[in-house]
Amino acid sequence: MRIALALLPLTMVAAPAVAAPQPPAVPPQLNDPATLDRLTDAMQALSQAMLNMPVGEIQAAVEGRPVTPADRNRTLREIEPGIDRDFATQLAQAKPRVQASMKALSDAMPAMMKSLKDAKKALDRAQANMPDPTYPKR
Repeated sequence: MRIALALLPLTMVAAPAVAAPQPPAVPPQLNDPATLDRLTDAMQALSQAMLNMPVGEIQAAVEGRPVTPADRNRTLREIEPGIDRDFATQLAQAKPRVQASMKALSDAMPAMMKSLKDAKKALDRAQANMPDPTYPKR
């Protein structure tokens, strides 16, 4: 019985080391090629929408001339022919870089989370040492 009482404090000291929180898991979507495909599809749809936006009025304002009825319906696709082909080419070329970036981000995520937790602890310590603004001044 006395031995059990003597060992009780040792078990309490070791408990926090065993129950140490695990670093947050990296979302599997970051490394999933299907996520990258969905992102690429969304970017293509967004670029098509931007190419169909009427920008003739903006062009007239930049050129310092009055807006004509033709300007009101002029789109970016009409102002710069072949730009949609350039967008598609650039998206196809960017896909491997985006995939490598997503992998690098997922690899760095645990270290970033640890750094953020350490920074929060440091800020909490600094806040605890701040003087109380309601304390009377001498």
